[in-house]
Amino acid sequence: MSSHADLTDLRARVTDVLPGLRSDLEDLVRIESVSADPARAGEVRRSAEAVRALLAAEGMDTEVVSIDGGAPAVIGHKAGPAGAPTVLLYAHHDVQPENDHADWDSPPFEPTERDSPSGRRLFARGAADDKAGIVAHLGALRVFGDDLPVSVTVFVEGEEEVGSETLPALLAAHQERLRADVIVIADSGNWDVGVPALTTSLRGLVRADVEVRTLTHAVHSGMWGGLVPDALMTLSRLVATLHDDEGDVAIAGLHAGPAADVDYPEERLRAESGAAPGTHWIGSGSAVERLWTKPALSITGLDAPKVEGSSNTLVPAARARISLRIAPGDTAENAVARLREHLDQHVAWGAELSVTIVDTGEATRIDATGPAYDAARAAFAEAWDGTRPIDMGVGGSIPFIAEFLESFPRASVLVTGVEDPDTRAHGANEGLHLAEFERVVLAETLLLARLAEAGAPTD
Repeated sequence: MSSHADLTDLRARVTDVLPGLRSDLEDLVRIESVSADPARAGEVRRSAEAVRALLAAEGMDTEVVSIDGGAPAVIGHKAGPAGAPTVLLYAHHDVQPENDHADWDSPPFEPTERDSPSGRRLFARGAADDKAGIVAHLGALRVFGDDLPVSVTVFVEGEEEVGSETLPALLAAHQERLRADVIVIADSGNWDVGVPALTTSLRGLVRADVEVRTLTHAVHSGMWGGLVPDALMTLSRLVATLHDDEGDVAIAGLHAGPAADVDYPEERLRAESGAAPGTHWIGSGSAVERLWTKPALSITGLDAPKVEGSSNTLVPAARARISLRIAPGDTAENAVARLREHLDQHVAWGAELSVTIVDTGEATRIDATGPAYDAARAAFAEAWDGTRPIDMGVGGSIPFIAEFLESFPRASVLVTGVEDPDTRAHGANEGLHLAEFERVVLAETLLLARLAEAGAPTD
């Protein structure tokens, strides 16, 4: 910012708009916009209309759009001064299923404020992921009113939680409306409460269902055991080959790379992961390498007879779902090919093997250098009272970021967010840290001001 007085003024303006933003967020959270639930498609539509109305109230030209049968998204635009850069602000209004209400300490779609170990939080599905992202964008618009320092386009997607299937078509259909010098994607998080971050890498994803069959039908385990392999034993043997003795992924040909030199203390790892006290970590390398820049593989589902009620028969077929996270620098195409090769080579006893790819998502690595990133780091440091942001990797996947990088290769893409390590996005008791949310709104406000000072790119 050009002066301390300017920073003080913007802080005061953010404080002034916070109560209204809190009310708007609570209203959005009460809309059950679960995109994975066909029965709530009407709620997803209602959510899009509510977002459109909020943006229109800030003087934006708005439209609800969809394509190829996809969920409704919202596009809004408000012009700034002539010659100023254009900033695209992204968030999504759909949310994850709330699952069992009994796991929640308060109703999942009724926003409830209460204490947490790190401070006051607002608990509800979507309170953080990602309706707070929408409202953070709204806050920056509201602070500036009709004196926007840059031109702003807001794009709020409606199917991020189900894989953004129609996003590439939406980006292509509305490319000119969405074109920007800087893209701010508010769907990630910060390193810790009180420590901001820019997300600069994310792992990709390959999910596959692997089935082995050893029999055409079940047979008596006493009469045929010892000669005929059962499918569950065969699948277990195959799954065991996917890691080496240290716990590293044993699939040849997958990429791995170094990570930032960031300390992740043991006590914090234990607390945030929920690991049982006696659990040993798997893999080699630093903690952040294992979490951010090396492949990881988990078994997330298993189709086999339940223990209770099982009979003395050899199981003819068994199936597992594999979730393979691929490192930045790798591709989903390579990972699929290497996974298939490994499974083909290691399936035992001539069992029939079937591999079905469920879905894939590309890894992302962002070159976070240049004027836009300088502006973001300065804005974050101001909003967090001198604490500079770290460049953070994320072990999870946000495949749509690769779509933005591909669609707008000249734009600087900043991946930010409202979450912290105890947000519990996707889980029960998802909660937004209220003091951190205020800092996020201030940081985005300062960012727009700093991008105006930097000016539009000239090349």
